[in-house]
Amino acid sequence: MVSRRGFLTGLALAPVAYAAGCSIRSSTPRATRPLPIPPLAPSTVGADGVRRFTLRAQAGITEMVRGRQTPTWGYSGSVLGPTVRARRAEQVAFTITNDLPEPTSVHWHGMHLPAKYDGGPHQMIAPGAVWAPEWTIQQQAATLWYHPHPHGATEKHVHRGLSGFFLIDDEAGDALDLPKDYGVDDIPLVIQDRRFTAIGTLDESDITDVGLLGDTIITNGIAGAHLSVGTERVRLRILNGSSGRLYNLAFDDRRTFQLIATDGGLLPKPAALEQVQLSPGERVEVVVTLSAGENVTLRSLPITDRRGIDRAAEFGFDDTLDILTLRATDRVRPSAALPAALVPMRALAAASTPPTRAFDLQWFMINNQRMDMNRIDMTIPVDTTEVWTVRNRDNWPHNFHVHDVQFQILAVDGNPPPPALSGWKDTIYTTPETVYTLAMHFADHTDPTYPYMYHCHLLHHEDQGMMGQFLVLAPGQHPAPMPMDTTAQPGMGHH
Repeated sequence: MVSRRGFLTGLALAPVAYAAGCSIRSSTPRATRPLPIPPLAPSTVGADGVRRFTLRAQAGITEMVRGRQTPTWGYSGSVLGPTVRARRAEQVAFTITNDLPEPTSVHWHGMHLPAKYDGGPHQMIAPGAVWAPEWTIQQQAATLWYHPHPHGATEKHVHRGLSGFFLIDDEAGDALDLPKDYGVDDIPLVIQDRRFTAIGTLDESDITDVGLLGDTIITNGIAGAHLSVGTERVRLRILNGSSGRLYNLAFDDRRTFQLIATDGGLLPKPAALEQVQLSPGERVEVVVTLSAGENVTLRSLPITDRRGIDRAAEFGFDDTLDILTLRATDRVRPSAALPAALVPMRALAAASTPPTRAFDLQWFMINNQRMDMNRIDMTIPVDTTEVWTVRNRDNWPHNFHVHDVQFQILAVDGNPPPPALSGWKDTIYTTPETVYTLAMHFADHTDPTYPYMYHCHLLHHEDQGMMGQFLVLAPGQHPAPMPMDTTAQPGMGHH
């Protein structure tokens, strides 16, 4: 049973055999269970001021669907992982052990850090091995996450349960009167979809062109979740942790909520919305107001923007899915009014700035090339701001994620971005034949050997080669990439 107390209790640590078989349809159960809240990862701070964490990638058993025991993978438990929390300017260090039967990695999605600790496919952890990255947090308060990034097997590793939140705090965020009692009125929410076989194992067969598309919504590790809310306002830190499914999030009564943050942190001011769309890897923070005794359900509605998309139904665009029911108690504690202003944002470049680079997404390729671990696609001088244009030339959904940086969206087809795209982002959904103009600044970290990645974050597409890599170089540095033995990597596209 996955509960608040036992969220990370691994019941089986042996390698897991995944049975493929006929899928069974599963709708949201009528009888819900309390939403599990990932515990905060324990840490210690030594005399050197370094905050140290320990994580273990391991196999276990999770009751994702009531009454069914499903073999899963997790960090320091049976599924998902603890919420890592640290502060801006703090130095963090990790000891990460791989107890899985195959190599994996741990990528810090949205984090600005040295390339050798990025946790991409160049930092694989062999079974039984230990990885010890450390760096100083150099970015504003934000909701980030961590997940595996093995080339050719990322979707499988994430699908089996390897994901966790990484929250950054800072003084600017602390000073704002926002809901911030973790697990009470400040709730981490990872939304994923799964399909199960008749015997309850994860069904990894029947892959679609957007990857493994599930018929059961799993929220914080379980299907059919509710959250008891005892405060007037609740802050939801929402991650689309699915490999291929998009979510168009709204409440069932279409009430307005306040968007306060996107991938890279708080917005300059709250934006009142009735719905917000998230593609895989994207995050938002929203604040919703409840009255005593109310029940309201967070739901994913059909995706309305289908320009250029064929077979929308096959990609899950038609689906209506219940995510989480919020149940206000008979008495709710009053919450402070939301601040009218949050965190100011300095523009990196003007919308009219000529682009430095252009990227076309199509057919498992970026700019007509599939990922090659031994090819550096570009080098970028440190301390430079670049403007990139990104365009989806396909009739499939794609998005675009860049490692190491948070970017600003200067324009969408030449127009100012809507509120949901007006803050710091590291991942953006790309509507076909629409030009997205992004500005980003490359600072602090240089490395002639270890690259960062840019890729589609629909994980099947990434596994199939929709990814490239770049080096950030100091003045006078020349690329010296480490030759990679790609035969040791999991097979591309293998599930």
